[in-house]
Order: sequence, then C-alpha cells, then structure tokens
Amino acid sequence: MTPPLPTAADPSARDPLLVALGGRVRGLRARRGITRKQLARLADVSERHLANLEAGDGNPSVLILAQVARALDSPIAELLGDETTDSPDWLLIRDLLHARSPAELALARERLTELFGVAAGAAPVRAGRIALIGLRGAGKSTLGRLLAAELGVPFVELNREIERIAGAKPEQIHTLYGPAAYRRYERRALDEALDQHAAAVIATPGGIVAEAATFNVLLARCRTVWLTAAAEEHMDRVVAQGDLRPMSGNREAMADLKLILAERTPFYAKADLRFDTSGKPLAQCLAELKTALAVPAG
Repeated sequence: MTPPLPTAADPSARDPLLVALGGRVRGLRARRGITRKQLARLADVSERHLANLEAGDGNPSVLILAQVARALDSPIAELLGDETTDSPDWLLIRDLLHARSPAELALARERLTELFGVAAGAAPVRAGRIALIGLRGAGKSTLGRLLAAELGVPFVELNREIERIAGAKPEQIHTLYGPAAYRRYERRALDEALDQHAAAVIATPGGIVAEAATFNVLLARCRTVWLTAAAEEHMDRVVAQGDLRPMSGNREAMADLKLILAERTPFYAKADLRFDTSGKPLAQCLAELKTALAVPAG
C-alpha cells in the first residue's frame, strides 16, 4: 500500500527555518505574557495567519514579520534568529548598548576587547606594527613600502601573502571558492604576519573591514592608519597601475566606488590616524605621514 503524502500539518513536511521562526514567535509572545489573540490584534494580522506562523506552516512576507516584530516590541532580527537573542545575557548586553552614542559604543568595544583578550598584552607590540587601511588606490602599497624602508622594518602586503598561501590571486579565490574562502585566507595571512613580525608596515586589502573578527584583531595588534583620497583620484591611480576594469562603464564604476567608500567609512574611521593623500606628491606624503606618526627624522 502506498503511504499517504505528507500534509502541511505533518512536521516532516515543514521547513526547519519556518519551524524555528514559529518557535521564536511563540517564545517571544510567551515572554511578553500575551495571548495569540492579543498579538494578532496588535500586529493587525489574522489569528489564523498567526497560528500558522507559530506552527511553522506559514510563509510570511517580510512586511508581516515586521508587523509581528513591532507588536512584540522586538527587532525583526530576533524573530529570524540573531545570535544576540540566544540567551538572557546577550539580551541584557544588547539593551545596555542600545541607543548609545558612537563614542560610548567605541569605548564599550575597547573595554570588551581588553576584557576578552584580543588585546591582552598587545600594547607594546602593537606600537611596532603600522597597518595601512583604505580603498584601492589610496597609496597603501607604494607609501607603505617607502615607510617600511624609512623605519627599517619589513613591509608586508597582505594580498601577496594571501596569494602565496592560497596559490591563487585574490580575484581567483573569489571566483573559484567564494568570499567566505577568501576571508579565511585573509585572516590566516594576517595571523601569520602578526606572529612573524613584532615590527612591520602592513598594507591590507581594502575589504578587510568587512570581517569584524579580522578587523578587531588588526585594530588590537597594530597601529592603524586610514589612507584616504578623493574618489576620482582612487580611480585614476588604479587605472595607472594597469587595471582597466574600473573604466568599463565609468559612470557606474564611480558610483560603485563612492557607495563602497560610504559603506566602509564608519569602519575605516576606527583607525588610530586618518591621513589624506589627495593631490600630494609621494615624497610629501611620506614626510607628512612620518610626522603624523611621530617617526624620528632619518
């Protein structure tokens, strides 16, 4: 006899994501001490729709989830399983940080970094390493190499180290294995550079700020300098280096570049020092950067 096909009411037919989502809605509702009828009214959704959602049978739109989240006085991420909802301590910590000023959040991050060991004992060693961050074309490689020579310390270009470790160029890693694999190679390259050099100048990939764990390590174990330049100058320098890709659809490329800069700026701004290279000859940049870093004259 052929067994019956599973129905929507059959747990085995439910999508695990929807089941987990329903469980979180039920849990939050219970935590708030409100009935399903009350939540349905507050969220302006039908009680049947809400029952299906809680059972893992529903497939709600983002708008419905937003309505339910507002009714529960919770961020939508809490319904979707953000890790900061996993325990009472996470929730209490999140509440302490909510609505804090940028300066207060920066102070909290520094204290947590000290507490949990990323920067433990790193201060003396940190001073010996200078990490240059910023977009492509800011001058990280050219200026970094000259600065390292002036200081008499090794120059480390993380892109080259990633290529050495992976046996492929960064763009090939992205194409063949995806961004997650690239970030793993990036972290390994950084860890090796930090372990091998108590003093160095390190030129980092522009996107190193995209991985919070890696960027935390960089901030904790290096003096960081954000090299900036006008967007047009970034583009001109990249093209001058022989990379013509930005010129295909120049208007779109410039818009993309400005968007990337806008999204990364809050992270780049965590650097110890911001240094603008716009419109300056290389020798002037080097002299001014040395002064900003309080490097003794050679």
